Amino acid sequence: MSEVLEQGVLGDIPYYVRRLTVEDLQRILDLQQEVVKALPNQETLEPLSAEEFLFILKGNGLMIGIFNHDRLIAFRALLIPIVDDQSLGRDIGLTDEADLKRILYQEISNVHPDFRGYGLQKKMATIIMNQIDTSKFDYVLATVMPYNIPSIKDKFHQGMHIAALKEKYGRKLRYIFVKYLHKHLQLRDESVFISMGDIEGQQNLLHNGYVGVAYKKQDDDWLIEYKKVSNEGLE
Repeated sequence: MSEVLEQGVLGDIPYYVRRLTVEDLQRILDLQQEVVKALPNQETLEPLSAEEFLFILKGNGLMIGIFNHDRLIAFRALLIPIVDDQSLGRDIGLTDEADLKRILYQEISNVHPDFRGYGLQKKMATIIMNQIDTSKFDYVLATVMPYNIPSIKDKFHQGMHIAALKEKYGRKLRYIFVKYLHKHLQLRDESVFISMGDIEGQQNLLHNGYVGVAYKKQDDDWLIEYKKVSNEGLE
């Protein structure tokens, strides 16, 4: 078994966290099936196949799992993606092959329905991001469907921002979030709030140098807060 990264008690639930290996594949698939079955809208999650999990587990990324005794109750994955025409890096404006090789994707994150409300997704985000070898990577990217509020909240909590809103995965609209591991984005003070449902309006803002930095609920809708990148850009 791999090294325990953290252990403790959440509420009345003892837990420990470790890296997952190929031997954990069936547990991963079983947990993913439980999560998908419990979703009210199954389009909010892009399930991974056994082959995709194996690709990560065989050295092309990192997966961690939270266990209650010997039961896998949550997992989270980072993927080292293949550099191709579909790279999310190209969607945020990267063109140099060297830059595109220094990207990680935040892949799937699952928490068993019986163990929601304990902050496991937030805990896994902190742990897995601390496992990144920052000498090898500069960018962490992720895609999220508009109105998938738990995932949007998760990404903003990690200090990520929305850099694009495009059709991915067979013409499905997705926010593309990015976190710079070595630089800080300089933003102007003024904010523009716009409905998540106003796709064209958001795309226009993104095209004109704005990024999404936060979200809030207003009446029966959810808004994204956009700020313009300053002339200094990244530092």
